[in-house]
Amino acid sequence: MSFAVGPVAFSGTSRSTSATIQPNILHYIASVAEERGVDLRPVLEQVGLDETVMRSAALRVSYRQGSTVIRRALELTGDARLGMRVGAVQHPTAWGLLGFALMASDTLQHAFETGVRYQNLSGAMVMWSAEQGDEGFVLRADLPDPGLEPGVAVFLIEEGLTSVVALSRLTAGPAFTPALAEFAFPEPAEREPYGAFFGCPVRFGAPVSRLVIDPVWARTRMPARDPVTCASVLGMLDTQLASRRHQQELLEVLEISVAQSLPVVPSFAEQARRQSASERTLRRRLADCGTTYDALVDGVRRERVEQLMLRSGLTLRDIAHRSGFSDERALRRAVRRWHGTSPLRLRNQTPEREGSVTS
Repeated sequence: MSFAVGPVAFSGTSRSTSATIQPNILHYIASVAEERGVDLRPVLEQVGLDETVMRSAALRVSYRQGSTVIRRALELTGDARLGMRVGAVQHPTAWGLLGFALMASDTLQHAFETGVRYQNLSGAMVMWSAEQGDEGFVLRADLPDPGLEPGVAVFLIEEGLTSVVALSRLTAGPAFTPALAEFAFPEPAEREPYGAFFGCPVRFGAPVSRLVIDPVWARTRMPARDPVTCASVLGMLDTQLASRRHQQELLEVLEISVAQSLPVVPSFAEQARRQSASERTLRRRLADCGTTYDALVDGVRRERVEQLMLRSGLTLRDIAHRSGFSDERALRRAVRRWHGTSPLRLRNQTPEREGSVTS
């Protein structure tokens, strides 16, 4: 049996603008960083996540927000193995109902399959798939975007594989050890922490990042298994997943609408009319998604600016106009808010640039 239930990829816009991810990883990053004397609250606030917002059970963050926090956490802590540390301290209670379902599953393999099936409810920032292979049961982690910064990419893979092992030891037993751990990034300067944590052969530079689970472990009965409770919780998760799909569809429709209308931004009233809803209803639906129309427009504009920065011969005035900004000054303020630098400096830092941007 094979599962591949990855996050939705939005057509027409980048999914990184949509707030659809539970912020579990960010909570753990902040906690681990604090233990090392690093206060990430200013970083979280910079991407719109103050302490009050972070305590909200309805909060969802975007890939862009998550990636920004991860990048800054790596810089501020100087910890190259931060992903492993964050993955190692995770607990199933942070996953809410899904964590309860994992503990109530019949076997460890059933728990893995459940995690993959409902991964969009877990706060995962990698795309998980699972299959039965010749070597055993295989869990594979793929990056949501191959263009992610290398440091962020390594963090996400490390955090993903490490958290699976940590949670398996908490739910199935502390003796759990995978048969093989493979990472699709070059061998780090220090590989000892990997062997010490995973307790199995570890390979780097692999074609894909994955864990191979011995069949004996895959068939291991979960200590807290309860078929009645598990079935009940899975029913509730199905309801949540259906609701999440509706939320993602709403965000996709609105993002595409804004992207196709630029440089003119449709008013909120116009968007409500297109959705055959009142402004109050649409505002509530966006709040359920953990975002606002202004935040969504800001994300789409940011994507458009970054795409246009790669175009040769465009002036800042051109970019400002095509992105829906009133003038160059408004564009400069937005870029500084997003990236902490000027448009020209940002452009010069982009290795993929197709040409120069003039002022």
